[in-house]
Amino acid sequence: MYAVKVMPRPRSLSPQGIAAAALAVIDREGLAALSMRAVAGELGMSTMALYRYVNDREQLERLVVDLVLSAVDVDVPACAPWSKRVTLLVARVRDAIRAHPAVVPLTLAHRHSSEGVRRFGEALLGVLTAAGFAGAHRVIAFRSLISYVSGALQAEHLGPLSGDGTARLAALSEADYPFLSATARDARRVPPDQEFFGGLAIVLRGLHADEQRPR
Repeated sequence: MYAVKVMPRPRSLSPQGIAAAALAVIDREGLAALSMRAVAGELGMSTMALYRYVNDREQLERLVVDLVLSAVDVDVPACAPWSKRVTLLVARVRDAIRAHPAVVPLTLAHRHSSEGVRRFGEALLGVLTAAGFAGAHRVIAFRSLISYVSGALQAEHLGPLSGDGTARLAALSEADYPFLSATARDARRVPPDQEFFGGLAIVLRGLHADEQRPR
């Protein structure tokens, strides 16, 4: 008689579970480390087994973006001024992404396919539309806000004002770089919230002024 070897049943994984494993890899090792093999290792399974659930790295990235943005509340008070509603939406997205800053590039790469990005985009466009933005004007306003948020979050993560780069600029020769060195010294005293929301306020003021121009 030969003993019958009982094979374990295949693991049942949810998209959220896979996304959480992929996000753990990104948070620990950076975006470049994300791969099917790395995520499979995080889950304690073979790479081939993971392919039963996920097609490729692109799908992994999309799952990660959806997971990070899934908790973002896109409902904002209809009675508030449009600039306040935009600020509230942006602040919520910033809070979600700041916990996982390496994900920022993925929000742009998957803006067409990620449900999380689409939800935010629809909410932001709803606010702009209610404020009177339409046509090409709405396109430019929307892109300007998205560009600011993405760029500001990347700058905050990769080149914070409190970092070594600012210190080096502050130490430059005042004779050769009077404005750059002085601005860097000032920058070291600017906290992240003031930098982010101060910049956002400038963008919103520009959009408001443009909104008032005759068409």
